[in-house]
Amino acid sequence: MADLGEWHCEKRPFAKNESFARDNENVQETGCLSIIVLGASGDLAKKKTFPALFNLYRQGFLQSNEVYIFGYARTKISDDELRDRIRGYLPHGKDGTEDVSNFLQLIKYVSGSYDDPKGFKALDKAISEHEISKHSMEGLSRRLFYLALPPSVYPQVCKMIKNYSMNKSDLGGWTRIVVEKPFGRDLASAEELSSQIGELFEEPQIYRIDHYLGKELVQNLLVLRFANRFFLPLWNRDNIANVQIVFREDFGTEGRGGYFDQYGIIRDIIQNHLLQVLCLVAMEKPVSLKPEHIRDEKVKVLQSVLPIKDEEVVLGQYEGYKDDPTVPDNSNTPTFATAILHIHNERWEGVPFILKAGKALNSRKAEIRVQFKDVPGDIFKCQKQGRNEFVIRLQPSEAIYMKLTVKQPGLEMSTAQSELDLSYRQRYQGVVIPEAYERLILDTIKGDQQHFVRRDELKAAWEIFTPLLHRIDNGELKSLPYKPGSRGPAEADQLLERAGYVQTHGYIWIPPTLS
Repeated sequence: MADLGEWHCEKRPFAKNESFARDNENVQETGCLSIIVLGASGDLAKKKTFPALFNLYRQGFLQSNEVYIFGYARTKISDDELRDRIRGYLPHGKDGTEDVSNFLQLIKYVSGSYDDPKGFKALDKAISEHEISKHSMEGLSRRLFYLALPPSVYPQVCKMIKNYSMNKSDLGGWTRIVVEKPFGRDLASAEELSSQIGELFEEPQIYRIDHYLGKELVQNLLVLRFANRFFLPLWNRDNIANVQIVFREDFGTEGRGGYFDQYGIIRDIIQNHLLQVLCLVAMEKPVSLKPEHIRDEKVKVLQSVLPIKDEEVVLGQYEGYKDDPTVPDNSNTPTFATAILHIHNERWEGVPFILKAGKALNSRKAEIRVQFKDVPGDIFKCQKQGRNEFVIRLQPSEAIYMKLTVKQPGLEMSTAQSELDLSYRQRYQGVVIPEAYERLILDTIKGDQQHFVRRDELKAAWEIFTPLLHRIDNGELKSLPYKPGSRGPAEADQLLERAGYVQTHGYIWIPPTLS
């Protein structure tokens, strides 16, 4: 693996139609690959897992002579019934009907309970029969278990996998498990869950998936920061006034109110997705691109975050949220939150990191906004127009742009805010940006844990937010009402102003058109 000094000029694509056996440098992988989707009849599997697997298949990353996919769930249906349920969720375009049909033939279904040895023995039998049919030697085969299930059943399912469905011996093959968030509700429950799974599997076998780490623009963060010379001297407290990491949705819970009310916006979005992005924005340059070196630096950031102060938090709940019959009438669960984090280290001392997420707001977007300090000795008197900002738009309309001050065309010396813009749809026409789940499943098969959450990283993240969450759960912090379609509670904008964020008035970034 190249070190960071070589990385900017090294091109390492995972070639289409290339076997996984040839890509992995550390393991001789010659056995067949079985992907087992537990919870195969559920929404997550239908909407995310199977479409991601199909896209990998269609692009040649999953070979029909190497891979077979097993669905496992309690629902008693046939192979064809599961295929029919999945079919409508697979993107096939104009000429993809044959691809869909061929992919669906790679799927076999096994029905069973999640705590019943009989079901997992039947699953193991089906997998073993396939491995034998592919002349895969015992111990060489690879088994990837994707738990598209509620976290409450993770321990019992992992126990069943460990006792009845593992790759039988270690001759270069492996067994890996992928678990979805939420990883607990607080520090204690997360540690309990980690301990239960950790008793059954080694840490290198466990892939805690946070799909935000698979997003194209999130993955670009390390390249932007460490492969571009002009960012290196600017990326610190001497030049940066504040950092915002924002997630906004223009719709509410929409039928998921009962589920959402158990967690709230902080557990659902901020403690995991936005905090992971913060780590990549704030971390020091790792020793190399090895996953453990990158994750070491992320953990250091989390361990440097100071306790969150109540006066630096604003919670909100949109009007109408409690109209959902599955939501308690006295719910204090926030559907909006703004929290300011401070990183106590040499690079970031005094720089507020503003994490903001909300539902039923006036727009849908996710972005990182790095705001620079005012220019000292401003001879153009243009500070009122706004500060320089470096913006990474994660979704929608993926883009990277720099807001800067320029001279207005004309005879007068007047200034205006403009941008240097890299809009992905315009710059990379015809290039399909992969879904996060595609990339992360591919990484799991390759054994690359860089974009997955390590146990000590998970613990450090919960240590930051657990005290705040307990105060919210106990009713010590109240959610303020806000109107759907608004920016959220007005108090949130006031908090940003106190933190030193300067809003630009009269400037709107407009994605370039392709015409």
